[in-house]
Amino acid sequence: MNAKQAKYPQLRFKGFTDPWVQRNLGDLAEIVRGASPRPIQDPKWFDDSSEIGWLRISDVTEQNGRIHHLDQHISEAGQAKTRVLTEPHLLLSIAATVGKPLVNYVKTGVHDGFLIFMNPKFDLEFMFQWLESYRDKWSRYGQPGSQVNLNSDLVKNQSISIPSMDEQQKLGEFFTSIDNLITANQRKLDLLKEQKKGYLQKMFPKNGSKFPQLRFADFADAWEQRKVSELADRYDNLRVPITASERVAGETPYYGANGIQDYVEGFTHNGEFVLVAEDGANDLQNYPVQYVDGKVWVNNHAHVLQAKEERVDNKFLKNALKHTNIEPYLVGGGRAKLNADVMMKINFKVPTLPEQVQIGKFFDNLDHLITLHQRKLEKLQELKKGYLQKMFC
Repeated sequence: MNAKQAKYPQLRFKGFTDPWVQRNLGDLAEIVRGASPRPIQDPKWFDDSSEIGWLRISDVTEQNGRIHHLDQHISEAGQAKTRVLTEPHLLLSIAATVGKPLVNYVKTGVHDGFLIFMNPKFDLEFMFQWLESYRDKWSRYGQPGSQVNLNSDLVKNQSISIPSMDEQQKLGEFFTSIDNLITANQRKLDLLKEQKKGYLQKMFPKNGSKFPQLRFADFADAWEQRKVSELADRYDNLRVPITASERVAGETPYYGANGIQDYVEGFTHNGEFVLVAEDGANDLQNYPVQYVDGKVWVNNHAHVLQAKEERVDNKFLKNALKHTNIEPYLVGGGRAKLNADVMMKINFKVPTLPEQVQIGKFFDNLDHLITLHQRKLEKLQELKKGYLQKMFC
């Protein structure tokens, strides 16, 4: 790419034709590091009644780079040991979430894991978006296999192509509107997941009860205790050796622990069935259980169950297993596993088959809605990524 091409974005708003100017970030702001009182664990640095917050690395990930509230507040003594901001500022994380930009909108003291852009000569939103698009490129300053070590000099010397202030503001407004859409859809998705979690709690019996708190009309019978072996057949013995190329080829989905490339063993299964992870000990609150209707490759880190039609509904079985506390059935040290034979001894309460079908359909519809919102969110994120590539030099 020649110098002339580098100064003009591929896509821009009507009325803007001037070339973008090459500058260093240090020419566009006074870049200083935050400061932390030491030892940071000393309670004298903090005061819940203070109006000055304390910005920590954890706040960045929780609020995705736009800080509107802080749970911790810093005392007068602590304020004397840090940098206090009383108006919106752009910051850059140089510890933990290295390279993550954020805009802080509240009064706060700033941890020494951040750089602050003081007296900026740029539009705040424009630079926030540019830093977000550049985030992965900071990795070149790190050694292979080690964490990136950013400092103020590296950031000050970073070159950037920048347009006029009017075009910066236009771009900042445009990407803020996309961010707002992404945030709104993320909230909808999070709400749906919370609703599902609540329904799972209420529509399955708990604390030894034989009756759920919430159920469909016309169902009043007590639920009965059953083992997985009474309700479903296991098909792990269908596994045959295959090559990676055979597994990857075509549109058949793949189910396994760590991705397709790591394993050379698996089998295809075609039909309606439930997949249960053998190794899911790191996610006990949402143990990996999946309903499948169709053809799929399965590796040796998943168990395949198929419901006995006269006794249980596959969709109900999936949700019943996800609702069950799986931890007591895990065996082995380190990364505990769910042994196939042990899995068949898992027991939980089940209602009549007609009620199972109703419950299965209900959660299937809810899962479908969650999937739709997840895809919409991913499309918006990809859309933003594409615009960033085309609208920035």
